[in-house]
Amino acid sequence: METTMWAVDKNVDNLKTYPQIKEAAQNLKKNEVIAFPTETVYGLGGNAKSDEAVLKIFEAKGRPGDNPLIIHISDRKQIQSFVKAIPEKAILLMDAFWPGPLTIILENKSGVLSEKATAGLSTVGVRMPDHPVALALIEASGLPLAAPSANLSGKPSPTTAAHVAEDLTGRIAGIVDGGATGVGLESTVVDCTVEIPVILRPGGVTKEQLEEVVGEVSVDPALKDSDQTPKSPGMKYRHYAPNAPFYLVKGTKEQIQQMVNEKRNGRLKVGVMTTKENKNFYDADVVIATGEREKLETVAESLYDTLRAFNQENLDIIFGEVFPEQGVGQAIMNRLTKASGLPIIEK
Repeated sequence: METTMWAVDKNVDNLKTYPQIKEAAQNLKKNEVIAFPTETVYGLGGNAKSDEAVLKIFEAKGRPGDNPLIIHISDRKQIQSFVKAIPEKAILLMDAFWPGPLTIILENKSGVLSEKATAGLSTVGVRMPDHPVALALIEASGLPLAAPSANLSGKPSPTTAAHVAEDLTGRIAGIVDGGATGVGLESTVVDCTVEIPVILRPGGVTKEQLEEVVGEVSVDPALKDSDQTPKSPGMKYRHYAPNAPFYLVKGTKEQIQQMVNEKRNGRLKVGVMTTKENKNFYDADVVIATGEREKLETVAESLYDTLRAFNQENLDIIFGEVFPEQGVGQAIMNRLTKASGLPIIEK
């Protein structure tokens, strides 16, 4: 399959009228799948009402079909056609954080969306992305778009069109290149079908921010207990993984350096994921800083780009520092533990 690349300036007016957007939207109407930028990561969009389109998403990603997909909209009125009701707390969250990196779980109205998009569940995750290109494309298509991240399943999520092309060229109809994304981590997923909203996936909106709007918010126990099955889209399997074994280390930088030395003495090529504050401390084959420890939002922005960068280095093993699990740090550690898939080393 030939994959078309459409370059779009996100800062121009009336984006939905631009030929590139109109052409991409026509592909969506034909049940093709198109990658597009959001404020979090690039998404792989398809007609959420079409089994054919949704199956193409799963096929392109190599993603298991038992994982529900998040539905992206450009106007809150679109929700009314496919959800049963919108609870008061959900409305408050929409008012506060939409458009933005927040997915809200609501009761699904059967017979409207593809059951393959919802994995046959009675609920559906919905969000309105805060990106002019995404909103223009959704509006031009006239469709709710099912859209997981636009990467091969298990690989780091894409924050540039180049990342998408690396994974999916020849597997999808096109890529709308709207530049690099902003937040860098996927949306927070919160279940509003229960009295006390539950965070199913931490992301760009923190627990503290949610609680400022709706009061008490709980967290899905599966985020901490590997024996429980997570309920959120995209959280059921290992994700974001670099090619080399990736170990998170809860210890001092001196202890991490000692581990690096031991592996290099064994003739292994070693990488270290750190922050700008510690970058010059480490002596390893490859050292990559992902933002600043004192500004965790910068870590979030560059996290996936960092994980992909390690794949260019043909490493045998990677050690990574851990981060405090407050604010956006909770989402960062969630993604890093998913990327590792290995127990955290505690020194």
